[in-house]
Amino acid sequence: MPADDQNNEYPFVPRITNPIRIDHLVVFAGETLIRSAAQLLIDDMPWIKIDVCHDPGTATRFVADGTAVFIFDDTALPLVDTETIRRNNSDAVIVLLSANPYIQCSPPRPAAERYPYTTMADLVFAYDTNERVPRTVVAPAVRAAEDLINIRASSPDVRRSIFLVVDDEPRWLSQFLPVLHSIIAQRAVVMVTRTYEDTLQFLFAAEDESEIESEVMQSKGQARDVVFLITDIFFPRGDEQESDAGRDLIRLVNHYYPRIPIVIASKAEEAEAFRDKAYLLPKGDPGTLQELTSHIRDFSGMGDFLIRNSEGEVLHRIKNIQGLHQLVIEAEKDTPAGHELRAIIESYAEKDRFSTWLYMHSYIELGDKLRPRHTRGKELISLLKEDFGRQIDRLKLTPLVIDNIRIHSISDMLHVLRTVGEEVIQPFSDNDVLSTWLDRQGYSELAEELRPIHGSGKKLGETLVSVIQKWQGYYEGDT
Repeated sequence: MPADDQNNEYPFVPRITNPIRIDHLVVFAGETLIRSAAQLLIDDMPWIKIDVCHDPGTATRFVADGTAVFIFDDTALPLVDTETIRRNNSDAVIVLLSANPYIQCSPPRPAAERYPYTTMADLVFAYDTNERVPRTVVAPAVRAAEDLINIRASSPDVRRSIFLVVDDEPRWLSQFLPVLHSIIAQRAVVMVTRTYEDTLQFLFAAEDESEIESEVMQSKGQARDVVFLITDIFFPRGDEQESDAGRDLIRLVNHYYPRIPIVIASKAEEAEAFRDKAYLLPKGDPGTLQELTSHIRDFSGMGDFLIRNSEGEVLHRIKNIQGLHQLVIEAEKDTPAGHELRAIIESYAEKDRFSTWLYMHSYIELGDKLRPRHTRGKELISLLKEDFGRQIDRLKLTPLVIDNIRIHSISDMLHVLRTVGEEVIQPFSDNDVLSTWLDRQGYSELAEELRPIHGSGKKLGETLVSVIQKWQGYYEGDT
């Protein structure tokens, strides 16, 4: 993007993961805990207007002023007319929060055969009074609905970062998605599929392996934007509800998109056959979700950029683009270490590792530029050195602008947060713009701590100032 000639600056264009935000949450549920949990969203999602309905007629006739999510429980969903809801609210997502043990652990078709009302929902989540209480499930359900709306509305021209989760049990999804959302924050969206056919349709625009065509896959499939696959081994395929469809899914993804890291969420013995191709996550084992957090950060591009040798040993852990620039300078050298680095960098370039990391850290234009590149050897190193160096020079000329005030440093940001009204700051916090700019400027640790902070009013401003002030000395010395 060209610099502003008048100010010799480049505009900072943040990557907004979900440009379509949920405006309304409509709740109609017999379960009191669901209704009260919805009200708690005000702290985490202050932009959402919450409406609690007390009868099926009101819920059915509700017309939202904007994008809406409707949440129902097992008692309420059979009582409403979802066709009318969808007719009145074209972008609406309908969510079922189910306490029914059969629905919680069943694939879509058996659940629908016994409880037909489940087909009325776009998303199904499970809740109980122990591990999945409504206050821990409602927010992930709303976030999943918002992700779904944005994925449906996305254009092939818009680059996205998608975590694809394939599992047929609402019970496990309801426990897992809060953890996943806490890891990825607003840097990626989550798509959930529950059958083999739905998964292939999403990835390849085909419902069977024999129907996969390269041209159609590239133009209509969304695998190009998938940065991570988390899948079970056993889920429905056709009439077989307990098929080992995960085997074929993993094989197809490895064949067509070897760049996509895979996590197998399963305790099945069959998962062991893929240990060399995927990370194994035994469902329910203590500590596995903490291990998954580290794995996702290391392999999705969200955390440090890791350089590993052929044995998997970490040679370099790079936190920012300045570190990447220094890396390719080292790779230029005619030394054994330089030769090894060049070979690793060539492999990473072929697998889109650089572009994936750049997308996650909001270097969108540079990521697009690098993705189709297939040069090798010193030519590749020279081009990367030039691109990274140019981007570093631009960072100094890319301020964050809030209320017409230009921010070039942490001190500048603190000044703005202390002087500008909270209502001005809130959208920058809601969309992770503050953390994205800080991350690009090389303040990765501070960005990571700011990313999950959301809210409104005076409390939001005070929290942001407190966190940034804590890191100011680390980055700027005794300021």
